[in-house]
Amino acid sequence: MKNSVYVAIMATVAAMGGLLFGFDTGVISGAIPFLQRDFGISDSQVELLTTMGLLGAVFGALVSGNITERIGRRRVILSVAVIFSAGALWAGLAPDTAQLMAARFLLGIGIGTASFSVPLYIAEISPARNRGALVSLFQLMITLGILVSYLSDLGFADEQNIKCWKPMFLVGVIPALILLVGMFFMPESPRWLLSRGRKDEAMRILLRTEGDSAAQTVDSIVSDIEKDRGNSSSWKDLLGKEARMPLLIAVGIMFFQQCVGINTVMYYSPKIFGMAGFDSTVAAIAASAGVGLVNLLATLVSVYFVDRLGRRRLFFLGMGGMVVSLAALAASFLSMDTLGESGRIFTVVCTFLYVIFYAISIGPLGWLIISEVFPQKLRALGSSIGSLSVWVFNCVVTFTFFKLIKLLSIPGTETVADGQISYNPAGVFLLYAAVAAIGILWGWFFVPETKGVPLEDIEKHWKSGGLPRKLKNGHN
Repeated sequence: MKNSVYVAIMATVAAMGGLLFGFDTGVISGAIPFLQRDFGISDSQVELLTTMGLLGAVFGALVSGNITERIGRRRVILSVAVIFSAGALWAGLAPDTAQLMAARFLLGIGIGTASFSVPLYIAEISPARNRGALVSLFQLMITLGILVSYLSDLGFADEQNIKCWKPMFLVGVIPALILLVGMFFMPESPRWLLSRGRKDEAMRILLRTEGDSAAQTVDSIVSDIEKDRGNSSSWKDLLGKEARMPLLIAVGIMFFQQCVGINTVMYYSPKIFGMAGFDSTVAAIAASAGVGLVNLLATLVSVYFVDRLGRRRLFFLGMGGMVVSLAALAASFLSMDTLGESGRIFTVVCTFLYVIFYAISIGPLGWLIISEVFPQKLRALGSSIGSLSVWVFNCVVTFTFFKLIKLLSIPGTETVADGQISYNPAGVFLLYAAVAAIGILWGWFFVPETKGVPLEDIEKHWKSGGLPRKLKNGHN
């Protein structure tokens, strides 16, 4: 019991990096309507402003692999807290669009780095029996951060004060400082310590996390390190036999995690609800806060079930639910004129269902699986590629959302938002439903069941040429 509490504390503190991730994702949503009026920028410029944070995240994810391997997981997470503190201050005090974009890019570097280093750290400190739930804390904290940012946005939102977007960003300093202080007292990953020959330090940590099985865990990790000694990891190694399948899994699952379109709701929900007929910006932000709440609650459900039902069952349940809810969301926009007030309610309900099915499945599963599938010597690099993939795909989806709405809008179905004619988003939600449907087929072949499987056994499975859907815990 004592060991479990210690591990839970370590994982929870590190997962605060996910809260920063979520806060940055959500805060822009409520700020957009006000800063758009303050700076007089178009929807296309809003896309660019939002995407700047994602471009920073691409850069952060790209460089984080080698840095985390060189200086350790803990120091990188501490650096994330410092970067986010500076970025939040800069964004909240930015006098113009150019500086706000620069601040968003800096914030993105921190978030991209956190998206790689935090799940990796948690996976490496966690016993196999509850690794899924602990790594899923990262996604849970993302959803908590989104909810906190939505509630913060709602608290500061003021139709009479277009400068109210500034304190929305400044609040981000608080969770960054909590992460900085918390991680200062946390230990390094024992697996990283063993890779650096610091066996005594690693053993002390593993005795507190693994208990009586600490010595066996050390022997297993050291054995794998010895096998890989002399084989330095490089980008080229990711194309080798033992890493080829994990790489396909990591990039593939992050493609579907992002390209089902979830972050269009997270970034642009007030705009989307405006298209559905919400006249008040504050009312649209309040509806967005509802999105944040159901996102958090559904992720709690996923954390509970991920080590009980397993990865594959949750994956198929969530992806199937997203196909249905996205199709229903598209139908609600197509029927808006006919349904009237009930149509707005139906749109919110469909959006909530879409978020729920995402949050119980591929939302947390993406981060969990990329932290599990790579061999020890390539885990940092491989997880970095998975994290990089998230931000590249996120950039594409975020930067093209309003463009796709216009391109795929069905003539005669335009809506009115903020007193202006707006293209109907039904077509783009149908596109995301089609992506989710393809994801079900992909998942049958490529989503592994890693529930309860030690990281070292997953590595052996790939070395033996095993297929993803054949991976399972030999004790089940």
